[in-house]
Amino acid sequence: MKSFILLALLLSSVHKTTAAGSAAHRCFCQVTGNLDDCACDVETIDSFNNKEIFPKLQKLLSSDYFRFYKVNLNNPCPFWTDHSQCGLKYCAVKPCTEGEVPEGLKSSSYKYSEAAGQDIEECEKAEKLGAVNGSLSDETRQALQEWKKHDDESDRFCMLDDEDSPESQYVDLLLNPEVTITFILTSVEKYCDLHGGFYHWLEGLCVEKRAFFRLISGLHASINIHLSARYLLDENWFELKWGHNVSEFQLRFDEELTEGEGPKRLRNLYFLYLIELRALAKILPYFERPTFHLYTGQPTEDNENKNLLLELLHVAKSFPLHFDETALFAGNKKEAMKLKEDFKLTFKNISRIMDCVECFKCRLWGKLQTQGLGTALKILFSERQIEAMPNTSNTNPSFQLSRQEIVSLFNAFGRISTSVRELENFRSLLTKIHRPFCPH
Repeated sequence: MKSFILLALLLSSVHKTTAAGSAAHRCFCQVTGNLDDCACDVETIDSFNNKEIFPKLQKLLSSDYFRFYKVNLNNPCPFWTDHSQCGLKYCAVKPCTEGEVPEGLKSSSYKYSEAAGQDIEECEKAEKLGAVNGSLSDETRQALQEWKKHDDESDRFCMLDDEDSPESQYVDLLLNPEVTITFILTSVEKYCDLHGGFYHWLEGLCVEKRAFFRLISGLHASINIHLSARYLLDENWFELKWGHNVSEFQLRFDEELTEGEGPKRLRNLYFLYLIELRALAKILPYFERPTFHLYTGQPTEDNENKNLLLELLHVAKSFPLHFDETALFAGNKKEAMKLKEDFKLTFKNISRIMDCVECFKCRLWGKLQTQGLGTALKILFSERQIEAMPNTSNTNPSFQLSRQEIVSLFNAFGRISTSVRELENFRSLLTKIHRPFCPH
């Protein structure tokens, strides 16, 4: 119950802080200099993302391994019994047909991990091991599966769908783009109303809770940028016209129109960017292992994509001003452990809220982005396990990522990277229409 109250407190505070006043002159998007809680500056992030990260990441995300995401959009809402759904055609998600998904992705799950690319001898060893398992009773086998599931979930910061569930379907993310946030915000606000409806700024709280707030605020800011950048400008019998809506963007981020909150929201977006970028830098050893493959059943393409992935991660690692996560959950070990568990449980509840979103397309992208952020947090706080990973396939590493976690991690960062890139586009548009403007 305490974690629910904390969740309501943090979420209901998002984008509703009470800082007073605005600049003496009307100035849009005034975000410059160093960010709070880290030593990096906005200008460095803009240049690094737009020139180094964004082009490589977009190319990677267009590959088969990363564009097909398996998700269950029919999970019931765990917080209320309202089963209303969005009837707009833009809200619908088109799942893949059987023939649209690469055969490699539909094969047994071992191909995603250590056994991928191994020779026939390794496969025969696996079959022999499977024969030994046949001597176990059904009860013992079930217990072992439950223990493994518990161990996996204990490391996670979010709830993952059961990929083996008949309700789970593959979705082509490129054919089902994100279009709106309204239904996500409605579900979050409804949750907060049910659990107290707290409204206040988190000023003065510890760095961990402040970081939590900034991550959620940054996620909201990012989705609002997507909404403004891909807005339905016109609709007729012949076509739908999507494009940048500067007025919508100003309503969400202009300093005066948001009573000083717009720049804060954008600073939180950059904070979120640094967290996810740091996770990519730290996970490099996991993907560098020769036993790891981005398996889709297309050997040439799979090899090229792994090389592209490693190139991207090396670029991420080269960033000169990474966020220092060691400042989080430091101090008294007992208190830090309790705070970390509260942090983890609260974020899991946020990922569960996504099953309450009425719009299926919003639910899809809400689930993907919260799972991606949850995976980034899992990576940041698994440093010892990552460093201890073996370089051979003889021993299973203590740290593992499922394909669902991998796909959500990179696609979620892709959305944040796109948001940072879109800010440059909006700056250019505002300059063209002669709006008073503060760079960055």
